[in-house]
Amino acid sequence: MLVASSLDEVKRRETALNHIASLIKKEGRSALFDLTGLAGGFPLNDKDVGLLETYAGPALFEEDLDQWGKKHLGGEKLLAFNRTSSGILATIMALVKPGKEVLHYLPQKPSHPSIPRSCHLIGASYREYEVGESVEIKEDTALLVITGSTMDHQIIPLSDFKKSIQAAHDKGVPVLVDDASGARLRTVINHQPRATDLGADLAITSTDKLMEGPRGGLMAGKSHLINEIKAKAYQFGLEAQPPLLAAMARALEKFNPENLTKAIQRKDELYDVISSHFQGVEKTPTGVMITSEALFKNIPPEEIVLTPSETSMVWAMLLLKEENILTIPAVGMPGASATIRLDMAAADAALLTNGVILESLLGAFNTLLEVSGDMDGCRKILYC
Repeated sequence: MLVASSLDEVKRRETALNHIASLIKKEGRSALFDLTGLAGGFPLNDKDVGLLETYAGPALFEEDLDQWGKKHLGGEKLLAFNRTSSGILATIMALVKPGKEVLHYLPQKPSHPSIPRSCHLIGASYREYEVGESVEIKEDTALLVITGSTMDHQIIPLSDFKKSIQAAHDKGVPVLVDDASGARLRTVINHQPRATDLGADLAITSTDKLMEGPRGGLMAGKSHLINEIKAKAYQFGLEAQPPLLAAMARALEKFNPENLTKAIQRKDELYDVISSHFQGVEKTPTGVMITSEALFKNIPPEEIVLTPSETSMVWAMLLLKEENILTIPAVGMPGASATIRLDMAAADAALLTNGVILESLLGAFNTLLEVSGDMDGCRKILYC
């Protein structure tokens, strides 16, 4: 196999980052077109920069973050983490004892790896089910995690959302909603209520997904649970540091739902352009995507030596190296989706016409066809 472990995925990510660094040094940031929808940012002002200290900063930043974070997520109390995965880990460590079960409900399998990995780390069992499957809260179930929106932007129907929360609460089980991008996709685009307004005890979002904030996690929920989780986060260094706190507060302050609305309008046009050249193109709430399985169908079977996910990663790396277009399979963390997503909510999307995006996809795809039967050639693309 070309990608056989998390270590291989780390090496692939390092290759992408090294190429990005070289590109920016030679041609500047404007030469890179980040269409991941995860570009984020650090929208700090001059006053913030002067307060990026260990103690003075948080005293003020947490106050601002509380104001804007509650508007975005609701809840009684907020807690910021260095990543959403850190918040999930801290929650499972605080609320789940070894030998107990974490039950996970999501729109479509598989889960984000941070949830089962956190369970494995503390010795808890893990069980998941998706929309359409019946919920079974067992005696040893200690926590229900609900994913509001998957890595590929699949959304849970509102009626199922409510039923799952109620089923857990009937058995006295707390509910954590992993609303990484869902805090905006569900509410702005699908007009669903905030997770805490639906009765969730806890909800966490990624402040870099579909908004101009830093890569971090922001949790809202019931005060007594947040306090327990906060203690664990501090014990293991999972909490957000002053620069993250400041950037989160400013990003939430400037968040404008209209940016997502504009992306919805453009995605239909892009879909029409791309779907006429590639099989299996699908719409997402704010763009288009081609899953690794769909991509596989566009390649003659006799030319294939890679798995679907490996093929997608190679195409993503070619898009980066040849066309300067960044997508998640090139730079994503281990376990991230191998789906190629072109997010029109990304700031860089405004710099590219639909025609240019299509030409870039076709150019990288033609190279993919040339190397798809050459394992050594694909290895060089992914790791050199």
